[in-house]
Amino acid sequence: MRTEQVALITGAGGGLGTVVTAAFLEAGLRVAGLSRRWKNAPEHERFFALEGDLASADAAEMVVRGTLAHWGRLDAVVHLAGGYASGGTLEQTPDQVWDEMLEVNLRTAVRLMRAAAPVMQRAGQGRMVLTGSRAGVSPSAGLSAYAASKAALHAAVQSASEEWKRQGITVNAVLPGTINTPANRAAMPGANMDEWVSPDSIASMMLWLCSDAGAGVTGALIPLYGRS
Repeated sequence: MRTEQVALITGAGGGLGTVVTAAFLEAGLRVAGLSRRWKNAPEHERFFALEGDLASADAAEMVVRGTLAHWGRLDAVVHLAGGYASGGTLEQTPDQVWDEMLEVNLRTAVRLMRAAAPVMQRAGQGRMVLTGSRAGVSPSAGLSAYAASKAALHAAVQSASEEWKRQGITVNAVLPGTINTPANRAAMPGANMDEWVSPDSIASMMLWLCSDAGAGVTGALIPLYGRS
């Protein structure tokens, strides 16, 4: 992995995002970190803070343009931003929850991929790593909208991989189980957190997928389920 490479990381201010961002900086990459609103952005010479969202195609293109304006290139996209809602059983889950899950977990990812792809196509290389979910391949009761949105994301990842692999672009998804973040610990204080997935293990896998060593892997849905 070359130190001049640039990674755009979305959700960089979250519990997982801070760990992933730190890992990429430690590996020597330059990082553009996207958050809706930064409170404590990393103070690092190789970090550039972006504020915004991916609520439209224009917004996604602005994020990519901002990265290029600051760093001059874009080698990797690491998409961590997303959301979770249970909604109850399928017949209880309102359209609003379905729309929200499809928006935050599928459409935002597709917009970002579409915005970044032309840049990587011109360069003849690129890495895209997205955050899927165990629920997208093994849905549980009460998670129909969330599970379906992640399953749709998995399909988009694999389709994009087939479309772009001959242009030097790899597209993969990491599928975590429950992640050991401050938010999840607060939400589930009685759970056995030793069985959860370490953010460090997710960061290491994402970093490897963005490295030269990971160049031969594309279209993969990689399970990181911990011991649960």
